[in-house]
Amino acid sequence: MELTGLEGKVAVVTGAGRMRSIGRAIAVGLAGAGCDVVVTGTGRDPNSYPEAEKEAGWRDIDSVAEEIEALGRRALPLVSTVTDPFAVDLVASYTMKELGRVDFVVNNAGPARGLDRNPVVDVPLDAWRRVVDVNLNGAFYMSRAFGRRLIEQGEGGAIINISSIAGKVFGPNQAAYAASKAGQNALTACMAREMGQHKVRVNSICPGLVDTSRMDDMPRGGKDAAAQEGVSGGGKDTARQEGIQEETPPGMGFDWDEYVQTAIPMGRAGEGEDIANAAVYLCSAQGAWITGQSINVDGGNCVWH
Repeated sequence: MELTGLEGKVAVVTGAGRMRSIGRAIAVGLAGAGCDVVVTGTGRDPNSYPEAEKEAGWRDIDSVAEEIEALGRRALPLVSTVTDPFAVDLVASYTMKELGRVDFVVNNAGPARGLDRNPVVDVPLDAWRRVVDVNLNGAFYMSRAFGRRLIEQGEGGAIINISSIAGKVFGPNQAAYAASKAGQNALTACMAREMGQHKVRVNSICPGLVDTSRMDDMPRGGKDAAAQEGVSGGGKDTARQEGIQEETPPGMGFDWDEYVQTAIPMGRAGEGEDIANAAVYLCSAQGAWITGQSINVDGGNCVWH
């Protein structure tokens, strides 16, 4: 089956600047399917990039924009933050000015894993607020601003919230994240009821464990090996960029390989492209009768619960 209805459309993807990220995969996937793409990021300090990005000469959303343009599509990289409704309105206005329309919005931006990964009684207020502000308020601000443009255009479209199975399957030390993702799923369902009359589809994608730099704080290859070798990647650098304290709280570092082997029936973690494939499908004409859903893309992780 060939996906249709994507050629010449305009998509907006937030949080798309990291080299190993869901946002980058979605942006490039939509471009490969025929979309012009607006990519946003917070303008990370290059000194905070993970070593792999530094070695590759990575330049955040500018590098993603180059990948989009290499596919023959227009790219519009914008430094912004989803936590500021005024900044979000500027992104919406600039998108309309430069590209003339909007068809698909993917709310992917997410904060670093930090001190929110603690029991509720130990979560600092600023850590709680940061997670909820980016994940839930950011999705609301983006959906509100771009939803208005979609209604005004009168040609339908799609809004996708990148949520998480953590918004459905609950455990200790993740209350802020889980609450924000459950909130995204509720926002999705409510907006789907409201926007259906305008032919705008609203869905959530709920990834399980995905191999991105955001997860590099998790020990891999056995806890003893991880303790001896250290864990590489951008966890602390990301925390610094996002304004969260850099200490690693207890209970964040369950072993990656053990989790994959015991909790994921498909026997592997997800890749950004696994999530991108679902996003592209939901934007396509073949996804035209899907709305109000929170779809697990998790290798069967939720089956265990």
